[in-house]
Amino acid sequence: MKAVILAGGFGSRLSEATNIIPKPMVEIGGKPILWHIMKTYSHYGINDFVICCGYKQYVIKEYFANYYLHNSDMTVDLSNNSVEVHSSHAEHWRVTLVDTGLQTMTGGRVRRIEPYVHGERFLLTYGDGVADIDIAATLQEHEASGAALTMSVYKPQGKFGAVDIDPETNQVRAFREKPEGDGKWINIGFFVCEPEVFNYLPDDDTVALEKGPLEALARDGRMHAYKHRGFWKPMDMLRDNKELNELWAAGNAPWKVW
Repeated sequence: MKAVILAGGFGSRLSEATNIIPKPMVEIGGKPILWHIMKTYSHYGINDFVICCGYKQYVIKEYFANYYLHNSDMTVDLSNNSVEVHSSHAEHWRVTLVDTGLQTMTGGRVRRIEPYVHGERFLLTYGDGVADIDIAATLQEHEASGAALTMSVYKPQGKFGAVDIDPETNQVRAFREKPEGDGKWINIGFFVCEPEVFNYLPDDDTVALEKGPLEALARDGRMHAYKHRGFWKPMDMLRDNKELNELWAAGNAPWKVW
């Protein structure tokens, strides 16, 4: 089974870094967030990946084309241009890198990789968020549901502490630090998809997966929700990247399940 990762967007909200590299290549602990996502899948035995490239795709392609050398101890003899590899720390991954277009939206990117999943069930996620999600559990629940697509969902906390104040006296009656938000579950990716999903993807690069296709799947009763109650964090802004790096440096990265 293959895991498809959306890695082609501009990442404009993280422009401090993405002016130079694509967002999935922004590092946490010296490794691209893309690597962290792949390690999560690999922990559950998923080692065959399809990367949907777009913006600055050459950076992602160069990284994987030279991954073996990047992760090896080696001696380079400049006199004869030879390379001796002493030990390698490479992964047992097969990575297909697909140019899905510079301006293509998420639905168009998924449609473009149809030939690479060969009519089989596949996993799908975004290239900018990490979670301690149980991939095996998502697959098991998807299988039992009979749905065409299972979406992992998450109930986020509010961003700020909530204060209950007596309107007459201004006395604080209760305080909760970062309670649940509005109580709604949100899409965090980590989808399980049947080939039927491609029937909902028009031949149109301007279609976002999250708009018409997912809405239609839900309307037709073909979508299931897997409720993730652990850790999840998207890397939307520089602040998010800083927080993720701090968690990693402190040895307290909840998404590190490997």
